[in-house]
Amino acid sequence: MERSVREMEYLKERYAAIISSVGMMLFLSGLVMLTPLLGLIAYPAEMAYAMGFGLPAGCLVMIGVALWRGFHPHGRITLSVPEGGVIVVTGWVLVILISAWPFMSIQGLCFPLAVFESMSGWTTTGLSVVDVSRAGRLVLLWRSIIQLAGGAGLAIIMISAIVGPTGVGISRAEGRSDQLVPQVRQSARLVLIIYLSYAAAGTLAYWLAGMTPFDALNHAFAAVSTGGFSTHAESIGYWNSMAVEGVSVALMLLGSLSFVTAWYLWRGRLLVVWRNGEIRLMAVLIPLSAAAVVLVTCRALYPQLGKSLRVGIFETVSALTTTGFSTVGYRDWNGFGVLVLIGLMLIGGGTCSTAGGLKQFRIHLLWKLLVCELRRSLLPRTAVLECSAWEADRRVFVSDRQVRQAVVFVFLYLAVYLLGALLLCTWGFSLPDALFEFASAIGTVGLSVGVTGPGMPLPALWAETLAMFLGRLEFMVVIVSLIKLGRDIRRVTANGSNGA
Repeated sequence: MERSVREMEYLKERYAAIISSVGMMLFLSGLVMLTPLLGLIAYPAEMAYAMGFGLPAGCLVMIGVALWRGFHPHGRITLSVPEGGVIVVTGWVLVILISAWPFMSIQGLCFPLAVFESMSGWTTTGLSVVDVSRAGRLVLLWRSIIQLAGGAGLAIIMISAIVGPTGVGISRAEGRSDQLVPQVRQSARLVLIIYLSYAAAGTLAYWLAGMTPFDALNHAFAAVSTGGFSTHAESIGYWNSMAVEGVSVALMLLGSLSFVTAWYLWRGRLLVVWRNGEIRLMAVLIPLSAAAVVLVTCRALYPQLGKSLRVGIFETVSALTTTGFSTVGYRDWNGFGVLVLIGLMLIGGGTCSTAGGLKQFRIHLLWKLLVCELRRSLLPRTAVLECSAWEADRRVFVSDRQVRQAVVFVFLYLAVYLLGALLLCTWGFSLPDALFEFASAIGTVGLSVGVTGPGMPLPALWAETLAMFLGRLEFMVVIVSLIKLGRDIRRVTANGSNGA
């Protein structure tokens, strides 16, 4: 009996800290929801839409403050990774659901479509069911803002406001375990400084390249967050400008870098950046993929060499960085070009970055393992061979644990991807379209062959919504969090029954 009481007190203390942290996330997301109202300064005619943001934002702020302060622990509590996962999963679900409110009240979307758009924004995917040609400026701005906030990560934003080690479990749960400096809070602030500096520089660069200030701001937010929402249905192709495409490619590449790599680039430590396995993998994949797409696909569609090169480079970079900007449609592409884009979308960007996909370090790790195994087979049986890879500024020797984790994740990712593509096929889509669209959803990319839209069957829409969520938070976080919640609920239930 005494043991049960202690266990209940322990769980009460832990979940009080969890609820408090979720409250912090709700409070901060409420403040984020108020930011589109700044657009009323330039667009006062949209004042009628103010309540569509103000009302849900007020609810988030009040509920968030009540939970944050009401359950705030008295002492310092270090949360574990599973507990951090519970915070991240719970917080993201609540924020995404409430963020759908403006899309319903202002844009008139039904609940499933509004949740899809909200999920696509916060997960930095970029697939859209909103008719941007009819959407108001505040709605377009809201879409870009949630991509910027989602790319930085609600957890990162929250960590910057938390004193002490509480945030460590949260950042690891969201797949951002690397720190720039030893202090978690300072590390998070540096990430935000770098991230917002990219956004500011991108806005200026887009404006100089020929965009209006409004378009420049929205596309800078989307590019840096590797989100892909655009203010035009034609995306970047609307401008047909080499300057705009050049700015986009630079921002997409910066956004796909891990925050640690971005920090070393920021400090000018180019040798450390180049030694990174992810950078070397990207330096090989982009030229080879772009050249192959240009030669096999683009040359037949775009006779001018300049146009072919622009399309090949831009689309492959957009797919690998999981940004989702596009300059052309893919309906007339041959199977080779489509398959290359699918492969790049599945690989994705850097670990601990705003990008999605399997993540480049896992692919680099498996490649190094393959090379080591081939070398080992050519050496005497008594020879000792160490397999290593460069991660950020350190040389990492590949352990069995790392290999198991990478293999399990890749297997789970590809299994869910194939299952999702098969589900899309059962709802009437062709196999090539299903493979492309679900790779875009689960990789949080945003490229589309026209499958995703407001007329999409609801089961297919919900399947893509779930895929975006799993792809953004990574499967293991969601699975471990659900297992943690289930176990704790059973413990509480069992103790309650024993007490009765």
